[in-house]
Amino acid sequence: MKSILEQFFAVPAADAPRAESGRLQRVLGVPALVAVGVGATIGSGIFALTGTVAAGNTGPALTLSLLIAAFGCGLAALCYCEFASFLPVSGSAYSYAYATLGEGIAWFIGWNLILEYGLSASAVAVSWSGYVTNLLAEAGVRLPAAFVGAPFGKGVDGGLAATGAIVNVPAVLVVVALSALCYFGVRLSAAANNVMVYLKVAIIVIFVIAGLRFVDTALWHPYVPPNTGEFGHFGMSGVLRGAAIIFFSYVGFDTASTTALEARNPQRDVPIGILGALALSVVLYLAMAAVMTGMVPYTELGVEQPVAVAIDRHPELGWVGTLVKVGVIAGMTSVILMSLLGQPRILLAMADDGLLPPVMRRCHARYRTPHVATVVTGAFAAAFAGLFPLDVLGELISIGILLAFAVVCIGVLVLRRTRPDAHRPFRVLWAPVTCVVGALVCLGMTFALPSDTWWRLLIWTIVGFAIYGLYGFRHSRLRGAIRR
Repeated sequence: MKSILEQFFAVPAADAPRAESGRLQRVLGVPALVAVGVGATIGSGIFALTGTVAAGNTGPALTLSLLIAAFGCGLAALCYCEFASFLPVSGSAYSYAYATLGEGIAWFIGWNLILEYGLSASAVAVSWSGYVTNLLAEAGVRLPAAFVGAPFGKGVDGGLAATGAIVNVPAVLVVVALSALCYFGVRLSAAANNVMVYLKVAIIVIFVIAGLRFVDTALWHPYVPPNTGEFGHFGMSGVLRGAAIIFFSYVGFDTASTTALEARNPQRDVPIGILGALALSVVLYLAMAAVMTGMVPYTELGVEQPVAVAIDRHPELGWVGTLVKVGVIAGMTSVILMSLLGQPRILLAMADDGLLPPVMRRCHARYRTPHVATVVTGAFAAAFAGLFPLDVLGELISIGILLAFAVVCIGVLVLRRTRPDAHRPFRVLWAPVTCVVGALVCLGMTFALPSDTWWRLLIWTIVGFAIYGLYGFRHSRLRGAIRR
């Protein structure tokens, strides 16, 4: 019997909708791909989640957590680059797992990628809502609290508890509006993203330069606050948990790989887009985190808009502070947009393989976008944005993507063994070491996450495999090819 990888490449063209790249437009070059990666990366991770991590886990050692997360993410990014150059398809880690480790693992990864992309859009929308509400309040417009908060939050036991709010209306509205933009075409979405990416990079630079004169180095001491006696609450265990949670901040780089079928020269350009986006994000993250924790005590940053807190603490910033807030909102808008752009293309790849209903692979005749999958993604993201807070969403995203990245690292080793002579425009250096260490770092960080996150992942996985068992297993294109 042929291997999974052989089946993947040997299915007749008539049965391989994956190859129908003509369904999508090849319009993205290197600058656009880097911008896609940066657009999906720099958002709530630095503008919101860093505050909750600093306040609850790391203190000023937030920068150390960012470096640890960047190390693991960098190793995974190298593996992504090899896959993207060898297998330029739209399914990201799902397609890579499908080609190397089998359909069952691929389904698990694809199902978890829904957590990454769909919930990334939701999490950033929640933070976006917080910044917009803050800015409107400055202008004298105060929205009802019941309609700008999540009806569910974390209880004292780590479970979900009612908050008294009804729904986060601004978060829902921004997801709906940006889903509509994705519906009308990748060229339009990429153009809008480019503008917002340039703006938010400029805003971060302005914030760092303007904030430097307000940095009080005494606020960086102790750099690693002593542990409170509970794992994950400061001390080195807090740094590790912080790295696991903040890992979510970097994951957007792989959005560039989901647009491979829309890249002009995917085997060369997609790896450049991935590594360029990650490198730029790391530098900006470290600079902004250091300045933010030096401008205000870390204990005050545990909110959905920590940059606004730092700015409000120093009214001398004047118009610069308002400009930064507007830029932060624009920056998070691009993250939501890119998350909503990436998820439908993974659903399309899964539907191409028969694991989801064929309606998910339909592309609009005029706009050349996976319009049905875009609508489904938008509805999913809007629902979660309206109902859940940032901390719950951030932890779920992190555990899903950490597992996906570990599988990508392992997949490169499998591919090196099963197809050693295949042409690889990009090769991971010292692959046995790089891939194994990358997988271990990603898997290790999952164990630093709170236990209730694992329970939510278990529930999500059970639901996913129930869908796979009832539909995907029976309609699998790969199994149909094997039977023939």
